[in-house]
Amino acid sequence: MTVNAKELEFILDNTPSEQNIMLVGKHGIGKSRILEEYFADKNAKVVTLFLGQMSDPGDLIGLPEKNENTGKTDFMLPYWFPTDGQPVVLFLDELNRARPEVLQTIMDLTLNRKLAGKSLPAGSRIISAVNNGNEYQLTDLDPALVSRFNIYEFAPTVEDWLDWARKNQIDARIISFIDENPEFLDSDEVYSSENLERSPDRRSWERVSKIICKFETLSSLHQPLVSGIIGNRATSIFFDFVKSHHLPSVEKLLTGDFAENKKLLEDLTFSDFTQINEAIFRWGEKFSSQANIDNHTNVMNAEEKAAVGKNLTAYFDWLADNNKKELQAHFASLVSASDYPDFLNFILEYAPTLYKKLLELSDDLSSS
Repeated sequence: MTVNAKELEFILDNTPSEQNIMLVGKHGIGKSRILEEYFADKNAKVVTLFLGQMSDPGDLIGLPEKNENTGKTDFMLPYWFPTDGQPVVLFLDELNRARPEVLQTIMDLTLNRKLAGKSLPAGSRIISAVNNGNEYQLTDLDPALVSRFNIYEFAPTVEDWLDWARKNQIDARIISFIDENPEFLDSDEVYSSENLERSPDRRSWERVSKIICKFETLSSLHQPLVSGIIGNRATSIFFDFVKSHHLPSVEKLLTGDFAENKKLLEDLTFSDFTQINEAIFRWGEKFSSQANIDNHTNVMNAEEKAAVGKNLTAYFDWLADNNKKELQAHFASLVSASDYPDFLNFILEYAPTLYKKLLELSDDLSSS
């Protein structure tokens, strides 16, 4: 039986710290990220050890040294070992990529919470993540080691990823595309080591977002750049999707007659609106940036700026009037992002009522 993100959170909430957990799943689905974010929310210290990168047990348990008092050999504590007595979450990533001699060291750690005779602080947890499938170069795990874990096959849903993507400002064009084409979130294609053709996964879409978020429009120059991240087929279909989705012009919405242009907002999907929200902030940052002002590029006079401020407020109020509270929340979440400082100053000066509403909504969201 597979578990999704919500079910995994319930498992983590209700599993005693002395019981080890192993997450099994394919690469790129967010095993590491969801664990790191979950424990960060709990203010827990997470120590991540990439076992597949360790060449011998010394990388894990530390180097031997002579104890001058006893004349016996001790092991120097590794850099990660907690010395303050506070519990840690020890995340053993790539467990089934570890060398057999490293796995032998893990045996005592997972059973007795000890490493070279030294105990982890009380309340510490051990969680591992492994890839499964014939396409990976893996080490067979000893049944005795496997028996020390509660094992869950982690398969987060598309909805899990979409929720995460909206909260983490993934480019709205990608969110819209995956919302309508969920089969491209994770590829089931398996490639041999001789065939290095890329295919999409959740991790690669995040990388695409970091690249294209800077561009209001995508051109043919962007296509080969993206294809190296998600592959030719997914890139071709994604770019066709972006070209065919003609959303209302943000500039037209904010500089024209909003009472007339608001009809352009009818019949749009949730993902369309998230794309518009992000486009508003990107466009606003561009025209209000100090660099453009200094270079007299796209400079508006005071009357034009006041009109933009009025339309911004009208757009935000329109979302409320049309029962789109989640989209208001998405709009407000962009205020806390560090990518739009000049536009936020513009809103403060030319749309102070909107700025107050955004701060109030942001405070409500952070306290809920």
